[in-house]
Amino acid sequence: MTERHSMTRRGTVRGTGWGAREDGERPAPRWPAVILRVAGSGLLIATAAIHLDLYLTGYRTIPTIGWLFLLQVIAAFGLGMAVLAIPSRLVTLSRLAAGAGAGFALATLGGYLLSVWTGLFGFKEVRTTAGIVAGVVEVAAFVVLATLALAPAPAKAAADRTPAAPARFPTQIPPAAARAAGVTAAGLAVAALVLFGLVVAGASAPSPAVAGTSLKTTTIGGTTVLTNAKGFTLYSFAPDTPASSKCYGSCAVYWPPVTGTTAAGQGLPGKVTTITRTDGSHQLTYNGHPLYTYIGDSAPGQANGNNLNLNGGLWHEVPASR
Repeated sequence: MTERHSMTRRGTVRGTGWGAREDGERPAPRWPAVILRVAGSGLLIATAAIHLDLYLTGYRTIPTIGWLFLLQVIAAFGLGMAVLAIPSRLVTLSRLAAGAGAGFALATLGGYLLSVWTGLFGFKEVRTTAGIVAGVVEVAAFVVLATLALAPAPAKAAADRTPAAPARFPTQIPPAAARAAGVTAAGLAVAALVLFGLVVAGASAPSPAVAGTSLKTTTIGGTTVLTNAKGFTLYSFAPDTPASSKCYGSCAVYWPPVTGTTAAGQGLPGKVTTITRTDGSHQLTYNGHPLYTYIGDSAPGQANGNNLNLNGGLWHEVPASR
């Protein structure tokens, strides 16, 4: 009786020890890393969505810039899915995906700041709500993904109690290197945020395209079209009426209305008049069509906005004869 009781107790102890080892070997949930992965992926996909909207609402027709926007959409979506799909146990691939996403966010923000500040590939960006939101999202994506890339690797317990071989970089980042990289990433994030704020604050909101002293004509693709004094093609918007413009808000960002006086149309075959916009400015019309320029035209003689269906209607270059 005593012996059986003793055996039962030993079995119970052994069973308890085995359960303890099983529990000890089961990795604890890494919720911070999971949250970082989901947040980083979501921010990258949000960046892709913003750039896709900008691409579809007018940037696709801008030389070079249009293709860059499409490339940004594809890259941001692909990296976002990679960050989300690669399991954390694949430490090297997970770190590489997070690091690539952080680098992409910082590079995209840098491109935006450069285009606002000095211009990029002949195109100078203007301050828009979508651009500001995209910049904030990119800074947040960099912070989250850099943190994820530098996070400690999950600990693994050996079942046979034998010490595991020491992990190498990038599976395991030495603490000193991780601290230095973290400080550098934090400094870059702060610098990017400050620079972003300064550039956006210094960037001018889109202003009406002033006609100057006169309207002119030029020939593009065999058609004589109306231009402003600088030679930039002028456009009409199908939803407009002879007495009012339907292009306000973000529409007027991409298609700045042409302001001036009727004297600008002297010598032209058509009739030049003005309408009053909601801000009190006087927009020029030609034969009953309010006039606009297009930010996608970076030089005189271009007509990148012709026949586009954007911002709620069709846009056409204005023939001088009508």
